[in-house]
Amino acid sequence: MVPSFRQIQAFLAVATHLKFTRAAEELHISQPALTVQINQLETTLSIKLFNRTKRRVSLTAAGQDLLPLFERISADIDNVMTASSDIYQARRGVVRIATLPSVASRVLPITLASFRETHPNIRVRIRDVVAEKIIEMVKSEEVDFGIGTRLTPDKEIKVENFLTDYICAFYQRGHPIEEAPKVLKMTDCVPYPLILTQQNSSVRVLFERAMAREGAEVEIAAEANYMSTALGMVRAGLGVAILPMSAIDAGNALGLGYRQIDAPWLNRRVGLIRKASRTLSPVAEHFIKALHDVAESLPNTTFRTTKRSELSLFDGKTT
Repeated sequence: MVPSFRQIQAFLAVATHLKFTRAAEELHISQPALTVQINQLETTLSIKLFNRTKRRVSLTAAGQDLLPLFERISADIDNVMTASSDIYQARRGVVRIATLPSVASRVLPITLASFRETHPNIRVRIRDVVAEKIIEMVKSEEVDFGIGTRLTPDKEIKVENFLTDYICAFYQRGHPIEEAPKVLKMTDCVPYPLILTQQNSSVRVLFERAMAREGAEVEIAAEANYMSTALGMVRAGLGVAILPMSAIDAGNALGLGYRQIDAPWLNRRVGLIRKASRTLSPVAEHFIKALHDVAESLPNTTFRTTKRSELSLFDGKTT
């Protein structure tokens, strides 16, 4: 048998006061109940811990040897309780997040700055990766949650609506596409060489699906991993870049024009991605709340936010 924490507390109280009456008062129990705890502890350990007479209580040699060990156990349990309370109240801990670079460039920095003011002892570790990698990291529990897109159904994860990122065409000033309507159709982009993100990116997958719906073929002038690279290619005159509107923040769009493409199935829905079988820590939940607060406070020039009252789980199908 293993001593209970209540028995250890009883031992330490008696060892401190060397009087059963005072020890019982400290523990808010009756003296007979305290005596039972001490007797049970001595029986469990098969050791006599106190010398007891009518006038005096003292520790035995064995009691003196065990005293520092029991004090250490008590201190460790106190530390566990304090740490648990800190985690629950989001006073300490670590949050690990995998996110799309477009979100990392705008929503996350603002959230991180405000979160550090209210939670200075929370460490936030951010990995900005492509959508496919976000799913992998969430499922392998390399991160607590992800901010990205799910392009195919997956029962291992849950996705909560967070932002909608509109897809746009970015072009050099004076490009012929400026003669098209202010809100473009997919067909308005087809005649020009296009600059796209790599094939494992969420925007590329959405674009290819949209092209398949339109039954259109396009000329791909170049591909880029980063939106800033794609915008640089536009600036160099290589073509028109198909990118999310958040490229305005994530890349350097200065001097370039852009227009939203009107294709509902092309809009990129960005969600908070969790592993279905995992419960998030209170610290992670607090950070998610902070993300919603920041997203709802931003001007909707880049993202359209989903109000928390409207949140739902979606299945990742781009319809």
